[in-house]
Amino acid sequence: MGLLTQLVTLPLAPVRGVVWVAEQVQEAAESEYYDPAPVHAALAELERRLLAGEIDEETFDREEDELLDRLEAVQARRTGPEGPPPDAGQGS
Repeated sequence: MGLLTQLVTLPLAPVRGVVWVAEQVQEAAESEYYDPAPVHAALAELERRLLAGEIDEETFDREEDELLDRLEAVQARRTGPEGPPPDAGQGS
């Protein structure tokens, strides 16, 4: 950017800063939400609760379906609309 452009857009600097911060927060939230590790941990905890008799089979099935749907969304987000990367599943 030239000096003139920077001077003209200087009043917008606070807005650009706020937008940048909002984008960073959104990116961090999406990264955390689409991390499969917490979903796997929740599935393990759910199974533990079932085996310990803390929940019944119906509750287990309902919550497991919700977690599996979320895991499917996570995997779809990671692979993207065009499918998995070409080298996915191949050993290095």
